[in-house]
Amino acid sequence: MNTLSRKLVREILEYRGQLFSIAAVVAVGIMTVLTMRGTYESLLLSMEEYYRDARFPQVWSQLERAPESLRRRIERLSGVAVVETRVSFAASLDVEGVEQPALGQFVSIPERGRPRLSELHLETGRYVAPGRRDEVIISQNFAIANAFVPGDTLRAIINGRERELEIVGTAISPEYSYAVPPGALYPDDERFGIVWMSRDALGPAYDMDGAFNEVLLTVAPGALEDHVIKQLDRLLDPYGGLGAYGREDQVSHQILQGELDQNRTMGTAIPAVFLLVAAFLLHLVLGRLIATQRTEIAVLKAFGYTDAEVGRHYLGFALAAVAAGSIVGIGAGIGLGRSMVRLYGDYFDFPTLRYEIGWDLVLIAAGVSLAAAGLGALGAVRRAIRLPPAEAMRPEPPASFKPGAFERLGLGSLLPASGRMILRNVERTPLRSVFSSVGVAFAVAILVIGLFMFDGVDYMMDLQFRVAQREDLALTFNHPLSRSVEHDLTHLKGVTRVEPYRIVPVRLRAGHRERENAILGIEAGTRLRRIVTAGGGTHPLPPEGLLLSAMLAEQLSVGRGDSLQVEVLEGERRTARVAVAGIVEDFMGLAVYMDLDALHALARGERSYTGAWLRVDEPSRAALNRRLKELPAVASVASPAQMLASFEERLAEGLFIGLFFILGFSGVIAIAVIYNGARIALSERGRELASLRVLGFTRREVAVLLLGEQAVTTLIGIPLGMALGYLLAVAVSAGLQTETYRIPLIVSTRTYLAAATVTLLAGVVSGGIVRRRLNRLDLIAVLKTRE
Repeated sequence: MNTLSRKLVREILEYRGQLFSIAAVVAVGIMTVLTMRGTYESLLLSMEEYYRDARFPQVWSQLERAPESLRRRIERLSGVAVVETRVSFAASLDVEGVEQPALGQFVSIPERGRPRLSELHLETGRYVAPGRRDEVIISQNFAIANAFVPGDTLRAIINGRERELEIVGTAISPEYSYAVPPGALYPDDERFGIVWMSRDALGPAYDMDGAFNEVLLTVAPGALEDHVIKQLDRLLDPYGGLGAYGREDQVSHQILQGELDQNRTMGTAIPAVFLLVAAFLLHLVLGRLIATQRTEIAVLKAFGYTDAEVGRHYLGFALAAVAAGSIVGIGAGIGLGRSMVRLYGDYFDFPTLRYEIGWDLVLIAAGVSLAAAGLGALGAVRRAIRLPPAEAMRPEPPASFKPGAFERLGLGSLLPASGRMILRNVERTPLRSVFSSVGVAFAVAILVIGLFMFDGVDYMMDLQFRVAQREDLALTFNHPLSRSVEHDLTHLKGVTRVEPYRIVPVRLRAGHRERENAILGIEAGTRLRRIVTAGGGTHPLPPEGLLLSAMLAEQLSVGRGDSLQVEVLEGERRTARVAVAGIVEDFMGLAVYMDLDALHALARGERSYTGAWLRVDEPSRAALNRRLKELPAVASVASPAQMLASFEERLAEGLFIGLFFILGFSGVIAIAVIYNGARIALSERGRELASLRVLGFTRREVAVLLLGEQAVTTLIGIPLGMALGYLLAVAVSAGLQTETYRIPLIVSTRTYLAAATVTLLAGVVSGGIVRRRLNRLDLIAVLKTRE
């Protein structure tokens, strides 16, 4: 080890606290890259492998009924590669221990052989046996939630008939990697499951013997998916086609892709913040180190060390911080990445889901950190290189103290002498003070960004489930029922109010733009379901025309007063032009509302209902749920209260982990910035503070002078960080506007207070560490004249 190396080791040990804080910032930056980007790449790899192995479809279409012979015509469409037809229906399930009826999505599978597309991956048990018409395979999560094992029985109401089904296996499917009930955002594994049944058994049960009501296909290489979809729609229209769609609109894939996009974005943005802070801290620390070693630099150059050797020596300090941070960051990042992937395994079903880390990602993360450190150290190292030996031998010129802007305005008299001293020190180094405040602001901004999402989701769910959905139970019927169903439901014991509704599938056209959707028809003056705006107000239901979700209106480029061509995809399948009577800002889905009478007139045919909302007398709820299980016409029963409880349970599971990351990330930045600022101030003003102690100042008074400067920059940084956090929250919120849900931009006072409190606590911790060092200050050693 040569002389410069030994000197570097001594300096690393002397400045170990500051080096450790910088290394922590670097470590968090690298850890974030490896955790979030690594998780993104692992999920993407697992998804692509699963989709490939299971032959995941590219296009889906539901229809009323078509003969199996139509399959050959579909296969002959231009651009179609592989076609799979099947029968699919929702049915009520009677699950022991679950009070209200559960919902099962029944999907047919070949009795002999395996599906050509969307292959099942068996987790337990076996495949259905030929000729065994009551054997089923159920989704793995549904089985776990209800303690089902192969050999158990499952009671279902299939097309109005009660069936006892034997569970022979559990499985997962790429179509239901994230299985959510209709109208929900989160899975409800206890009350919603997928049930795969033999095509030869399920078809006849739903009057689909030799027919199908769903088609899946893949697109040939080089073919255009949109062209295939248009051909398929034209072919299926006479058979009640509801409109084909691609993977981007398939619910499970859409949610999974949203998670992937979010991980990719956060894995890029957050590390950038940490590496900028690390560069800034290295610039401060090395700048002060070089300023205090002017004489040493002169002696080194006088003894023949070149500028390059001196520069590499001081750059070694930055490299040591990056090396330490990289080692910790790589280890922690891989560990947290594995934990994150396991957490995703609780939400998404993949046959194999493991953390895959590419060494190219590790090298990129370490290389970017090294580049940021080099950039931060560059200015200080250049000063060391350019310092002539003769000039370096002289002491550094004393600082110029003069009244700052605050005192020139005559406001200095409002402060005590110690306050004016603190203010002058802040004004004497404006650039450092600004950067310190910006560093603190980044810590506050990270907290605001993380916590605002909880505010937005809480507001969205409260509005949806406590203001908009005011019913106790929401019923969906197996098929449209006549007006008499309202009378029948009213006379069920425990039902105090019934409000029927109708859902009609439609195709909306505005010029060359079109969307398949469904119109929700509700009665004027309904009290159990309200149309709620983003601001929390109630939007009136127009007596005529359509009320569109703002996002849907934007996609179709229509506004209030325009008209849409509405093609009804059931019954007579008539087409009519309907005016857009209003636009509503909402948070969930792409809703289309219409007055129930106007919808009946549009669809024509017999007046009918597809479901009803119920207000229930609470003491009679259990008996009513048992009665609803026995009604063959009821396909599903949903409880908004239970949906909200399930969502909040899921949210609580991820809340602790999310808060841990947010608090940890912001705390590292705040402590690093404040601690380094205080340590540099102590290094610069050690002689001054020691003189004050000799003159009779107490330790507390000296600590106030030293730490007061950091307090000022912290207090300036907090409101700056709140403003920065809000601006970043605007950008993040804009990126979270999807067709499934739209997280509103809500930043509560609680979030701002939490961000400020955490930052202040980090400042107190940093101040306490520096205060201990100040208390141990050797007055004699500090007051010795260096030259």
